[in-house]
Amino acid sequence: MKKSLILIPTYNEANNIDKLLDKIRKLYPQIDILVVDDNSSDGTVEFLKNISDKKIKYKIREKKYGIGSAHKDGINYAYENDYNILITMDADGTHEPENIKIFLTLIKKYDIINTNRFLKKDSLSDWPLSRKIFTYTRFYLNRYLLNVNLDSSGAFRCYNLDNIKKNHFNLITGLSYSFFWESLFIFKEKNYKIFEIPINLPYRKNGSSKITMKDIIGSFFLILFFFFKRFFKKYKSSSVIK
Repeated sequence: MKKSLILIPTYNEANNIDKLLDKIRKLYPQIDILVVDDNSSDGTVEFLKNISDKKIKYKIREKKYGIGSAHKDGINYAYENDYNILITMDADGTHEPENIKIFLTLIKKYDIINTNRFLKKDSLSDWPLSRKIFTYTRFYLNRYLLNVNLDSSGAFRCYNLDNIKKNHFNLITGLSYSFFWESLFIFKEKNYKIFEIPINLPYRKNGSSKITMKDIIGSFFLILFFFFKRFFKKYKSSSVIK
């Protein structure tokens, strides 16, 4: 039987994490859970330290290193502890654990299962206009500049670690939200088999988004960096052929 792990990064998610963990444990009692927390100040840390369920592990980091960094820590943990399948999701209640069942079925045929909010009509209907503009802009930049025609900014995914080389995760430089689109860009370049499923993605009800203007600007500059890097690589290759 495949050994599976669910990774959930947290930062000030005291109003959400308890309900999410309870739901996951009821639906998938056989799956281990790892929560990586960035030293939350709202009671999340205290909640995690009081968990007695041995299927739930946690790591409290000394400061806020970023959500991409938390994913890297969780990925390293999964490889070090011989997990075959890694599922990643947000702690804010917007990712429906029911979809994990679909992940576990499809991952037998693919290397990565990604979720796509754009495949479902009105999936973002309750999102603020500013977040919609940012999300769609990033989606089309990735699509037309990097040739990544995927919903590449979401964290709700499933990885077949038996098929993905650990050193390919190490190529990802982003420690914040750019981790998500950069990882799919790299995996697409490495010719991994990626399959997407449609999901509803409601706007979070409790707490606030952790994404900052620095994250947004950084993502756009990194997309441009990869675009020009790819462009000059192709230009150099064509010049050599001539």
